[in-house]
Amino acid sequence: MTPHRNIGFVAAAATLLAAAPLSAIFERWTWLIQAAVVVAVVAGSAALSRLGRLPLWGQVLAMLAGLTLGLTWVFPGGTELLAFVPTPATFGHFGDLLQASLQDMRSYGVQVPDVDSLLFLAVLGIGAVAVVVDVLAVGLRRPALAGLPMLAIYSVPVAVYVDSVPATPFVVGAAGYLWLLVTDNVDRVRRFGRRFTGEGRDVDVWEASPLAAAGRRLAVVGVIAAVALPLAVPGMTGGLLNNVGAGPGDGNGRPGQGGNSGRVDLFAALSGQLNQSEETDLVKVSTDETAPFYLRLGVVDDLRPSGFQARVPTGRPVTRPLPDPGERAPRGVDQQRYRASVEVTKNLNMPLLPVYAEPVKTDDLNGNWLYDPNQQVVFSNRDNARGKSYSFDYVRSTFSPAALRAAPSLPSDSPVMRQQTERPSVPAVEELVAELVKGKSNDYDKVRAIYDYFSVENGFTYALSTRNGSSGEDITDFLATKVGYCQQYAAAMAWLVRAAGIPARVAVGFTNGSKADGGTYVLTNRNLHAWTEVNFSGIGWVPFDATPAAAVTGSVRSAWAPDVDAPEEVTPSADSTSAPDAAGPSAGPNEADRLDKDTDQGLTLDQGGPAEENPVWPWWLAGALALLALLAVPALRRSALRRRRRVRTVTPAATALPVPGQRGEARQVVVGVDAEAARADAHAAWDELLDTLVDFHVRVDRTETPRATAERLAREALAGKGDAATGVRLLGRAEERARYARDPLTDAELQPALRTVRGALAAGADRRTRLLAALLPPSVLQRWRTGLAERSARVVTTSGQVRQRLTRWSPRRFLAHRPAR
Repeated sequence: MTPHRNIGFVAAAATLLAAAPLSAIFERWTWLIQAAVVVAVVAGSAALSRLGRLPLWGQVLAMLAGLTLGLTWVFPGGTELLAFVPTPATFGHFGDLLQASLQDMRSYGVQVPDVDSLLFLAVLGIGAVAVVVDVLAVGLRRPALAGLPMLAIYSVPVAVYVDSVPATPFVVGAAGYLWLLVTDNVDRVRRFGRRFTGEGRDVDVWEASPLAAAGRRLAVVGVIAAVALPLAVPGMTGGLLNNVGAGPGDGNGRPGQGGNSGRVDLFAALSGQLNQSEETDLVKVSTDETAPFYLRLGVVDDLRPSGFQARVPTGRPVTRPLPDPGERAPRGVDQQRYRASVEVTKNLNMPLLPVYAEPVKTDDLNGNWLYDPNQQVVFSNRDNARGKSYSFDYVRSTFSPAALRAAPSLPSDSPVMRQQTERPSVPAVEELVAELVKGKSNDYDKVRAIYDYFSVENGFTYALSTRNGSSGEDITDFLATKVGYCQQYAAAMAWLVRAAGIPARVAVGFTNGSKADGGTYVLTNRNLHAWTEVNFSGIGWVPFDATPAAAVTGSVRSAWAPDVDAPEEVTPSADSTSAPDAAGPSAGPNEADRLDKDTDQGLTLDQGGPAEENPVWPWWLAGALALLALLAVPALRRSALRRRRRVRTVTPAATALPVPGQRGEARQVVVGVDAEAARADAHAAWDELLDTLVDFHVRVDRTETPRATAERLAREALAGKGDAATGVRLLGRAEERARYARDPLTDAELQPALRTVRGALAAGADRRTRLLAALLPPSVLQRWRTGLAERSARVVTTSGQVRQRLTRWSPRRFLAHRPAR
């Protein structure tokens, strides 16, 4: 293998090692298998292009063609030629996958299941990086710059991971990068010829010189420092999205005073849990409240054209006194104090702690956890909720409709009004809200009109998959199709309330679920939920759950937000709950769609349910069979070669046969021997003996004569084995006579001698050698390597001759001899 091809394959392997951090994003290793196939095709295309002496731009085109073929084979669209040749419809299929990936990135949180669109995006990115790394490391001979595209792969999990990215994948990727640098360094040293020490001693290629050894030690120390330093410095363990600075979230634009946590994509993280096929316990909570409201996890209140996003909360440590809303309870608001204990499992991996609204005291939490009184969330930019156990006191507020009607509107210059009423301008939404709140004189009646609009009577239906609209705007499509689940209802109501000029936001957390034992609730990923909170002047944030109550296990309805879909007009008490057993969870992954029976695949307003995924086991079975067939090729080749050498039969010795004469008397006629057939038999037997020696790792010296080789084998490998020693001497004598004598040996039983020698060699070998001789015969592999090297040399020679002839017949030669005018 030439150095350039060696560096090319090392660059491909280093690219796959650099992709190791993606294991923190995907649930399974399907992405790695597919990426390995695509990168192997790219590396093979690069090697073939360099074998043909193509220029750099030709190599790039060859690698891009290989990337396309690899993607076509791994992600077929069903219209390919010969299963891997792309067609125009194939590129349309790739475009659909890319478009779906943009939508699925907002739907799934880490860890992501095997979704074709996201797998295609990951494999496409790795393949593109493999092309760039090959160009830099081999084409331009700048392997140090190849670290930049490798680092681009590592930046993906850092940017999207809700927790700190594990250090081990980074070490694996760094090892691949160092491997590429060392390989390039060795290749450069080889160009200077042999190396010597100061005393004149010859230095092996891979023996480290003092300077190279120092460089490698510095590289190892640098990698260790790069991994250990972020783990030792506080506040550097999270991903990039977990450490984005922002204001306090109250609308005044001033920075917070207790540190700030990172932005967490609650919808994506929530969707990642909801789309899991298995039910997973996340939280266990005990409270002395008889009928508690929802357990809050976070707030999403930054409304942009793409939808709601979470702001970065800010606050003070929970170890300091927290605000007590009971000290300033307005008229018409009943407030009771309760205590709760929470145990978070290791499956909830977020820098947010689930608490009930308005906590006033916490226990068992350190100063790394902060409380934002505006968002009413407990968060951290240094710690994680995984495995935490803690207790807290909280105030439960219940509101009377009369008190909410009496609440005045917030002034227009209020920070909460300015921030929590921001929204994109959508004429259809503005017209709908104007029609709904027409004639309403106070904020509560306006909110109730919007809340009552999301009812079954108005055509709204709970479903686990939304329907795509044609308006190009998510909110308009949802209001037109009227099909969705908790996130769609909560976000749509908050948008409409903001359009009415009233502050609103979306809260994310858990319903009470159905697994209740006294005052203890076990909350799973199927109890995740989203609802709307509306701000009333002098009262604060009041919850409204517009999702149909019959579809949500543990749904809570109240006097100020009753169940509008109830068959009878009922005014439940403030703490009454509705938790029908027949209903599914808020957005559980296994609930059937009431309209189209699709599967839930997202939490944003514009998500549509994809078709059911095809089973994966046929692909694994086909891959296993293909691998077994590939591994069986050397053994089959060896068996066929042995059978072909046995086809020849030994020619009998000269024999006298009686033949009748002209006068009736018998005369003797001697039948001769086919000398060429005897020679061919001897050569075939000797070749089989040599292949057998190679298979059982017995030294073969091509400079020895057949007799010398047979005597050496009888003394060493077959010592003490009389029949085998006699057989190998017979084979040596037959080969010697076939090479040098006029008459070959014709009366020898060569095949029995071969079987005796092979049996003796197998008996003297260990189990591993016998297994390899049967499954992966070294003689076949050696013959293939030699043949490949010879063909490569012939191709290089032929291509050089063709190029030389083309240069000789260049038209510029005629121009050079053209007479001057």
